Amino acid sequence: MDPLLKVNESHKNGILPDKTYSLIMERFGIVVEGIDRIEKASKINFPLAYVEPSIITSQHAGSFDYGILFARTLPVVTNGKVEIIIQITAPLVAYGLKGTIHAILAHEFLHYLELVKRMSRMEMVSDEISGNLFESTYADTTRLFEPRAVFDDKTLLSHITKKFPEGFRDYKLEDKVIKNWIQKKLPAINIALDTNTVKIPADVLAKTQIDSNLLSKLEHIEQKAIKLRKKKLY
Repeated sequence: MDPLLKVNESHKNGILPDKTYSLIMERFGIVVEGIDRIEKASKINFPLAYVEPSIITSQHAGSFDYGILFARTLPVVTNGKVEIIIQITAPLVAYGLKGTIHAILAHEFLHYLELVKRMSRMEMVSDEISGNLFESTYADTTRLFEPRAVFDDKTLLSHITKKFPEGFRDYKLEDKVIKNWIQKKLPAINIALDTNTVKIPADVLAKTQIDSNLLSKLEHIEQKAIKLRKKKLY
């Protein structure tokens, strides 16, 4: 899978301007570096990932408030099986600081691990539906693996802690994206919060084979997380 296929197509079709396209291509190395870093810090392979040549916004019905989604972890059904893909938005690649990009990639990687765990236990038939951005943020942070149990990289852990204390917010990045992407009418996708859910049929989950080594590593991470929680309590 070419992670820049859709970006290249958008530029070829005149949807992405030359300057924006060049900036994305120039800074994509930061994404590659982040993925390599996450794999080294976790000893687990990063899932398939690609750059979406759009900004993704999420808005609650009847509200003027909206949030910007810089990346998403998407379970998709292909050939009767579930494949988990990380979708990285082009504006994040173009305008995000290195630490921010790496923190978001690491956060989505935690989503990936959580989804694999739920798939292995047949728990991913449907996800929670949240009515507003605050509730969605809270649900997002409460169902992830403890980062300290996953990553052996103090700097990366620091980035995650600073960027995701109670959900991701980076006002400087958001201002850049609004000015350089949204206001210039570059590609955008708006999704309703109550449609950003996962619905996978049970029979499809049953047909999906999960690598036994990955499941073993997840079990080890869970045990490590339990020890970290006990240490924090006592």
